[in-house]
Amino acid sequence: MRLTRRKFLTVSGLGVLAGLKSLTTGCDFGRMFAVPPRETVYFTPNDKFYVVNYMDSPYTLTRDLDQEQWRLVVKGEVARPLTLGWRDILNRESFDQISTLMCIDTLPGGTSLGNAIWRGISLKALLQDAGVDEANARDVIFRGADGYDDSIPFSRAMQDNVMLAYLMNGEKLPKAHGFPLRLVVPGLYGIKNVKWLVEIEVYNGDYKGYWQRKGWTDDGTIHIFSRIDSPGHYQTVTGPSVHFRGIAFGGPHSIRQVQLTFDQGRTWQEAEIEPPPSPYSWVIWNYHWKPSKPGKVMVAVRAIDVTGTVQTSEITRPQPSGATGLHTIVIEVREA
Repeated sequence: MRLTRRKFLTVSGLGVLAGLKSLTTGCDFGRMFAVPPRETVYFTPNDKFYVVNYMDSPYTLTRDLDQEQWRLVVKGEVARPLTLGWRDILNRESFDQISTLMCIDTLPGGTSLGNAIWRGISLKALLQDAGVDEANARDVIFRGADGYDDSIPFSRAMQDNVMLAYLMNGEKLPKAHGFPLRLVVPGLYGIKNVKWLVEIEVYNGDYKGYWQRKGWTDDGTIHIFSRIDSPGHYQTVTGPSVHFRGIAFGGPHSIRQVQLTFDQGRTWQEAEIEPPPSPYSWVIWNYHWKPSKPGKVMVAVRAIDVTGTVQTSEITRPQPSGATGLHTIVIEVREA
C-alpha cells in the first residue's frame, strides 16, 4: 500500500491519537483503538520500510527508469559540470552507513520511520570533483525524476555522512525507495532525503523546495522521538514482571538515556539501552517493571540525547516542523 502524506496521517495516527487522548483527558476512549505489540528489531526489511510520497502516483514517472539510460547531472556553482551514468556511480569509491529515516508526519509513537544499512557514494567527494565554488555555494538542490525537489545547506552537504545511496540492506535500491539513486542525510526528516535523483545543483541563494513553498520547514531537523513497542496499547498483562521494549531516536544526535513514567510524570525510571549499531540510527531499549497492584496504568516514555536535551512533552502537530509529544499507552494489570 502506497501512502500519501495525508493518507498516512489518517491510517497511522489512530492508535497514537488514542494514547494522546487518554493522556490529556484520562477517559477510556483509547480502548476502541487498541494497538497490538510491535516487533522491535534494529533493521527494517525493505518491504516493510515506510513509503510516503508527495504525490499519489510518483511511479508513473519513475517506474520505467532504466539504470543504463539514467543520468545524474551535477551543475550550478561548479567549475566542471558533470553527467554521470549508473556505471560511473558504481565505479566511484563507496561506503556503508546505518541510518534511520523518518517522515516529518510521524506522530508520537508512529511507525513512519525505518532503519537500514545504506551503501552509496560521498556527496562531498562528488561536489569536490565537480570543482564546487565554495565561496558562492549556499544551498545544494536535489531534483528527482518524479518532479520533487528540495535542498540542504552547502555546509551540511559537505559533511562526511551525507551519501547518495544505491543499495539498501544489501539489495539494489528498491524503486519505491528511490532507485537508482537517492539522498540520505542523517538527522533530517524524509522530505530532505530526495529519491530518484536526476539532478544536483549547487546554488548561490536560499532555495525553497516543494514543501517549503507550501509552508513547511526548510530546516528539517528531526525531533527526539521514542516509542513503546510492547506491551501494546490497552493490552492486558500478568505476572510479577512486565517487559517493556521499544525504540528511541535522536535525529542528529545519538540517544544517551530512555526513561519511563508510571505516575504521569511525577517520577521517571531509567531503561536499559542496547548498544546501537550506528550514531545515526535508533536505539533499542528495555525495561522490566514490577507492578504493585492490578488495574489500569498509564505509561509514557521519553528520551534524552547525548547533548542532554530532553524529549519535550509538548504536543504539536507535524506542520510545519514535525510533531512532538510523548508516546503514551494504557495497560491493564491482572494478577497472575
